[in-house]
Amino acid sequence: MSYDLTTLENGCQELEIQLNGQQKEQFIKFYEYLIEKNKVMNLTGITDFEEVLTKHFLDSLSCVKSIDMTKVKTMIDIGTGAGFPGVPLKIAFPHLQACLLDSLKKRVNFLEESFQLLGLTDITAIHGRAEEYARNKEYREQYDLCVSRAVSNLATLSEYCLPYVKKGGSFISYKSGTVQEETRQAEKAIKILGGDLQEITYFNLPDTEISRSLIPVKKIKSTPKAYPRKAGTPLKTPLS
Repeated sequence: MSYDLTTLENGCQELEIQLNGQQKEQFIKFYEYLIEKNKVMNLTGITDFEEVLTKHFLDSLSCVKSIDMTKVKTMIDIGTGAGFPGVPLKIAFPHLQACLLDSLKKRVNFLEESFQLLGLTDITAIHGRAEEYARNKEYREQYDLCVSRAVSNLATLSEYCLPYVKKGGSFISYKSGTVQEETRQAEKAIKILGGDLQEITYFNLPDTEISRSLIPVKKIKSTPKAYPRKAGTPLKTPLS
């Protein structure tokens, strides 16, 4: 089947990302495998090709509006789900050493199969809870960048994500719409966890009215040992 990649190409041009033939092919293969597996397990509610290009692929790549990905070596994606934003970022920036974490084993299996199918190297998927891996010294404060498109509020997400980021690195939270109130409520948590809130980027997805936000947090000091708190606590009682 032939696919029209104009939407992806135009969107990448806007983001100043250059894709070669192999990378375009990887995006198509990933789409096909996502749709195939989606028939037997719940990976995404978005299945139309054009919509996947915009709402999953280009949305994932949009973090270049907040950070220079060419300077990022190591990245972790927390609560990756079906591999967003981690897989599109790895395809577009093959130099990345990437780790994708999800709490559902079936999704991790799907991701591992995808990496093999797409011929991606230097990328792993791990199954578990963010709070637990963040206490493991192999993962704690080991990454230049932590990304998350998960839906938790920013205070909770910061407690999940900032412990993975090394000093001088960044955590970027992908959000929809306006986030001023949520950001204001998370300021104290971010500070406690060793982060410093940077300027939020607001934009619309290409050729849509869909408003998105990127909230970058710079890691300026080590996260205290007490964080993250035990599994479930950050969600039930966010730091405030």
